[in-house]
Amino acid sequence: MGKSKIIVVGIGPGSPEDMTPAVLESIRESDVVVGYKYYFQFIKPYLNPGARCVDTGMKKEKDRAQQAFELAEEGNTVTVISSGDAGIYGMIPLIYEMKKARGSDVEIVSHPGISAFQKAASILGAPIGHDLCIISLSDLMTPWDYIEKRIRAAAVGDFVTAIYNPKSHERYWQLYRLKEIFLKEGRSPQTPVGYVRQAGRPEQEATLTTLEALDPEQVDMFTVVIIGNSQSYCWNDIMITPRGYYREVESRENKVGQNIMIQSFRTIESELREKDIPLDRKWALLHAIHTTADFTMEKILYTDPQAVETLYNKIVKGTLKYIISDVNMVVSGIRKGALARLGLEAKCYLDDPRVASMAQEEHITRTQAGIRLAVAEHPDALFVFGNAPTALMELCGLIRKGKAKPAGIIAAPVGFVHVRESKYMVKPFDIPKIIVEGRKGGSNLAATLVNAILTFDDAEALKPGRDL
Repeated sequence: MGKSKIIVVGIGPGSPEDMTPAVLESIRESDVVVGYKYYFQFIKPYLNPGARCVDTGMKKEKDRAQQAFELAEEGNTVTVISSGDAGIYGMIPLIYEMKKARGSDVEIVSHPGISAFQKAASILGAPIGHDLCIISLSDLMTPWDYIEKRIRAAAVGDFVTAIYNPKSHERYWQLYRLKEIFLKEGRSPQTPVGYVRQAGRPEQEATLTTLEALDPEQVDMFTVVIIGNSQSYCWNDIMITPRGYYREVESRENKVGQNIMIQSFRTIESELREKDIPLDRKWALLHAIHTTADFTMEKILYTDPQAVETLYNKIVKGTLKYIISDVNMVVSGIRKGALARLGLEAKCYLDDPRVASMAQEEHITRTQAGIRLAVAEHPDALFVFGNAPTALMELCGLIRKGKAKPAGIIAAPVGFVHVRESKYMVKPFDIPKIIVEGRKGGSNLAATLVNAILTFDDAEALKPGRDL
């Protein structure tokens, strides 16, 4: 008989190479091993000849602990085995609680094992390189309301998240709900997801997918699911969550301002009320909110379907070469690097010497006169308004007369007189348009919406600001 004690060990996922020397030594010195019979196959080669294996059946954890104490109190050295690590959804907490409840003098020793999520992570590559959490979807002993709060916290906190007990025959819907929560809380549909079935065993199967494409029907109770964070990515069939060692290099490649803008855009995206919106509208909306810090833009920013993408494609094809604005402040806010990169020219006619005389002769505003001159020279330009509703109304009249055929319109004049009406006048035209509805607008907002169009090819990767 050995000394009266209970040794609680995690035997890892099942393969011999994943058992620690401390665990193997504990098994060898045991008089009795207590556990679920399925796991005995993994430890039999390491038992001493006189050792007994006591099976308590599946879902009999409390009975298992009680039997371990009874055997230990008789003077036996008892090893209680758990798969993975015995401290993670395993037997160690229960053993200590029972020791307290019984007032037992039995010595308790615990040895960690390789957890299923660690083994799965090593198979997938390097998905748990940064802050992470583990959530069990089993509601046998934890109310679902608690589990759902933890899921939401993990999603909002941008944690890499390992999922235990993702699905069983009776618990078929929980993983669907988790996926729904993650997407609603702003996790990108393209977030890498990996799952491993029977990790470390001959039946092992590993799969890489995305959050959007994750099919819960392909997952069972023997599967561990790992959802990446916003920095996770896939490369050469492996999943990587960077720790940040290359951040200094990235900071040199991207200007400091761009890195700040990228972080800002990710924050804004996570706080949007409506998550499921087309990419080109989202790109314009992120720019608008970033410039104004005004989340009411979700309600008042109107975009025609595919307006941003359509205008970007016209620029790439070379059919859109000029951007005309009502005031110089809009031109000042359009990124010069983007204009040069795309071969575009942005113009405002307010300083043209012809404007003052035309305005005086025609009894119109200078901005109206500027738009008339612009239409005469560039009738198919992208017209952008960030100040003057009269200029926007002038363009609408010229369109109706057939004198102007804009490639697109950005309507963001600001103020209290004729502002709303000017925007109503634009809406009926079958022309790609972006409108800041109501009284709000401004040159900075109009310019940032132009910048959204010029950088639409960065939208998928959510990397704004390369032309800063």
